[in-house]
Amino acid sequence: MREILGRRRRLLSQHDDGRPELIGAALTYATQWQWPVLPGVAADPRAGSRCGCPDPECTVPGAHPFDPGLLAATTDARMVRWWWTNRPTAPIVLATGDSAPCAVSLPALPAAHALAALDRAGLRLGPVVASPTRWALLVKPYSMEQLGELLYAKDFVPGSLRFHGEGGYLALPPSETGGGTVRWERAPLPGSASPWVPDVEAVVDAVVDALTRTGVSAPEL
Repeated sequence: MREILGRRRRLLSQHDDGRPELIGAALTYATQWQWPVLPGVAADPRAGSRCGCPDPECTVPGAHPFDPGLLAATTDARMVRWWWTNRPTAPIVLATGDSAPCAVSLPALPAAHALAALDRAGLRLGPVVASPTRWALLVKPYSMEQLGELLYAKDFVPGSLRFHGEGGYLALPPSETGGGTVRWERAPLPGSASPWVPDVEAVVDAVVDALTRTGVSAPEL
């Protein structure tokens, strides 16, 4: 009976086209994993590659907070249900840092090379979020001081690495943004507990080393 009920829940959490509902994913992040989330601004319906925010030069179309602002991110189930009931197609945005995971992101192609190198080295990675242009490796929360000391100790850090720490944000699957679909390249293991994520030091050390060893310059994107 438990298996049947579990299957029924999975079916109920999908659209008719089989795509998971955003509200179900948002509730999992907020209530099961205690990750604070909020709805992102949608892509412009008249031009999907553009953002629905007022900035015509927006560099992360449909993948950032706007109204409400980032400080509204919450783990409250009632608020999450209200948001996605009223905005069912809104991207899911994670407020990184504090009690939530942070992330290290880099362009998609160098990221694929780096992950392959990290697998060969036997490094344990946590979930990896992927969009068509960038992949983000989730890590434990870190302070700006901790990150600054880590980067200062490096002889070389690719300029295209981005750090999503406290006060930052990241679009989560299965969001649709102006840059395309957000998906899991490495999905969290199933279960109710919050997914395990590695320390930022291990990820930055390994990514920089992998990019250097493979000769991938990681262009500025």
